[in-house]
Amino acid sequence: MNITIAEHSGFCAGVKHAVETAMSLEGVNCYVLGEIIHNPEVVAELAARGLKEVDTLDRVPDGATVVFRSHGVPESYFVECEKRGIKVVDCTCSFVRRTQKIVSEQHALGRHVVIVGEIGHPEVIGLLGWCGGEATVLNNEVIPEHLREKELAVVCQTTFSAEKFEKIIKNIKKVCEKTVAVFKTICYTTIERQNEVEKLSEQCEAILVIGGLNSSNTNKLYELAAKRCNNVFRLASSADLDISKIKNFKSVGIVSGASTPNTQTREVLLKMAENTEVKATNVMDEVVAKIDNESKFKKGQTVVATISQATEDGLQILLPFSKKEVALSKDELDCEEYKVEDYVGKIGEPIELLVVELKPSLKLSQKMIKLLQQEEALSAEIESGKEFSVVCTGCNKGGLTAQLGTYSVFVPAKEIRPGFVKDLTKYEGKTLRLRALEIKKSGRKEIIASQRVILQEERDAREAAKAAKEEEFFANIHVDDVVEGKVERVTNFGAFVSVNGFDCLAHISDLSWTGVNAVTDVLEIGSTYNFKVLKVDAENKKVSIGYKQLQPQPWDLVPEKYAVGETIHGKVVRIVPFGAFVEVEKGIDGLVHVSQISHERIESPATVLNVGDEVDAKIIAIDPVARKINLSIKALIPEGEKRKSHKVAEGEEGEKPERRSRAPKKVVSTDEYSDWSDSGSGSVGISIADILADAQKNNK
Repeated sequence: MNITIAEHSGFCAGVKHAVETAMSLEGVNCYVLGEIIHNPEVVAELAARGLKEVDTLDRVPDGATVVFRSHGVPESYFVECEKRGIKVVDCTCSFVRRTQKIVSEQHALGRHVVIVGEIGHPEVIGLLGWCGGEATVLNNEVIPEHLREKELAVVCQTTFSAEKFEKIIKNIKKVCEKTVAVFKTICYTTIERQNEVEKLSEQCEAILVIGGLNSSNTNKLYELAAKRCNNVFRLASSADLDISKIKNFKSVGIVSGASTPNTQTREVLLKMAENTEVKATNVMDEVVAKIDNESKFKKGQTVVATISQATEDGLQILLPFSKKEVALSKDELDCEEYKVEDYVGKIGEPIELLVVELKPSLKLSQKMIKLLQQEEALSAEIESGKEFSVVCTGCNKGGLTAQLGTYSVFVPAKEIRPGFVKDLTKYEGKTLRLRALEIKKSGRKEIIASQRVILQEERDAREAAKAAKEEEFFANIHVDDVVEGKVERVTNFGAFVSVNGFDCLAHISDLSWTGVNAVTDVLEIGSTYNFKVLKVDAENKKVSIGYKQLQPQPWDLVPEKYAVGETIHGKVVRIVPFGAFVEVEKGIDGLVHVSQISHERIESPATVLNVGDEVDAKIIAIDPVARKINLSIKALIPEGEKRKSHKVAEGEEGEKPERRSRAPKKVVSTDEYSDWSDSGSGSVGISIADILADAQKNNK
C-alpha cells in the first residue's frame, strides 16, 4: 500500500497559536469561551489542566481570565470584559481579525454586508457582531430579493469552500444592480488544503479524512474528496479506522483538518502499521517520521513560551512542552530600551515569540511579531484596494521590482502607466504609487501591483470633471452675454481668453473698431477684461467673444469732440470724381466736395490733390446719425487766392501743350454725387441742395 499524506495537514498557524496559548495558561480562574478548537481530545486536555469551558460570557466571573478562540467574537464582548475587569487572552486568527475589520469598515461606509458562510458557525456569529448584526448570511447560490438594489460588501467565512464561494459571488454579481465589493477572506491555508485534497482524491484509490466531526474545515475537505473519489472515510480518531475497509487499496491518501493535532494522524498511521495485512509497506516508517518532524518548530511559526530568567544579554525562555531553556537576545525584544529590572518581575509570565531561524540554532524574536502584525494590517488594507507607495529598486524584462517589508513587489511593464514604456530603467529610485492586483502570502511572499490603474482612474476623473464643467459652462453662456475673462495667450489672429476656466477666442477683428496690427496693441497677457459673447458652438466646444463690442465706436464720440466751424488737419485717403475724403481721425473720414476744394472751378479733385496729402479743412456740417462730416478747404483760403496744386500744370515745363478742343461740360446728376456714401467710407458729403446749385453754376 502506498500512503500519501497531504502536505498541508494538521494545525494551521491560527489554531496552533490558540492551542499553545491556552496550554500555557494556569487553570485557576481561567475560562475558554466555547471549544478552543473543534477537537474533543484537545478540549479534554485543556479541561484536565483546569481551564473551564463556557458557552456565554455571562458565565465568566468578574475579574477572571477569558480566552477568545481563533474563531473570534463580537466587538461588544471586548467592551463588556473591560467593564467587568475580565482579562482577555485574544487568540483570534489573524485572517478572522482582518475579516472583522473589513466588516466594520464597510458597514461604516453604509454598505450592506453579506457574509458567505454557515449561519451557526462561531466565526460567522462573531462577524455579525462587528456590524451590529445588520448583515445577510448566505450559504447557497440563491440570492435573496432584498439584496438586488443594495450596495454590497461581501466577505467569506475563512474556512468556507472556495469553489462554492466563487459560485455564490458569480450569482450575486449577476442579479445585483449596484456596486458589489468582494473581499476574498478565505484563509490561504484553507484554500491550499482544499486544492491539495482535490488533487490527492484524483490520484488515490481511497482517502482518509481525520478530524473532529464538528469541525467545519474538516467537513469541507471530506465533501471535496467525496466528489472526486468513491472511497472516502471520515475519522474522528484512530478508533474509527476499520482496516478491513482499506486493506485492498494500493494507494491511500491521508488529509487532516486545521483543528486536527498531528498526534491523531500519527495514531492512525501507527494503527495501520500494526495491522499485519498493511505492515508490508516499506514507507510506513518514513511517513511516521515525517509526522514527527512536522511536530517540531518551523520558520515563521509563533510560539508562546515562558520567561524563566532575565540577564544583561536578554532573557532565558522555556519553550512549551519542553524543559530546555533557550536564549532570547535583548535585540529581539519589543522594547525601546532593554532593562533587566523591567523583566525580573515578569519571570513566569508567557511571551509570544516568532521562530526566525532554525539553523545552525533556534533563533526567536518578539519584535518581529509586531513587525509582521503591522505588515499583516497593511497587507489587509492593500488587499482591500488601498493605494500604497514603494521605491523602485530595479527592473527586469518583465517590469519593475521593489520591496515592502517582507514582501517583494513586482509591477509588470504594462501596469506602469497607460501606454507603452520603452525604458524601464528611468523608474529606478523613483516612488511608485500602486494598487495590488494579487497578493501571494505562501512561499515567496509577493505583491503584484499596478500603477496604471491609479493613473487611469485619475485621468478618467479629470476628463469626467472637465466634461461636467464644460456641460455646465455651455448651459450657462449665451450670445450677447457680457463675461469677464483673463487673457492667457495671443496669436497673430486673436487672443485666447479664459472665461470660467474655458478658453474662448477673441478674434483680432473684434478687438477694436479702428483695426489693430497686433493683439497686444489692445490686450495685455495676464490682464482681465470684459467681453461680449458673439457666438456659441456647444457641439464643437467653441465660443467667440468680442472686446470692441463693449467699447464706444469712433462716431459715437464725434458730437463731443468736433463742432461746425472748427478746423481740422487730416490726410487725403482717397479721391473720387466728386471730391476727396480726408481722414479726420482713425475710423472717421470727412468729404471735401469738389466745389469746396478751391474758389476756382476745377474739373477733377485729382488735378490739385494727391492721396497722402496733408491738408487743413473747416468743418461745415456734421450728421452723427448718418455718420457724415462735410469739410471745406476753400473756406480757409482768402477769396481770390488760388489753391496751389500738387500736380504739375500743363505747359509749366517742357514744350507748350497742344491745344485741345474743349469738350462740352457735363451736367452731373444728383444721384452721381450721392453715391459717394456707398464707397465704403463712413464719411459724409454735402447736401443735395448744394450739389444742384453747384451743377447749375457750372453749366452756365
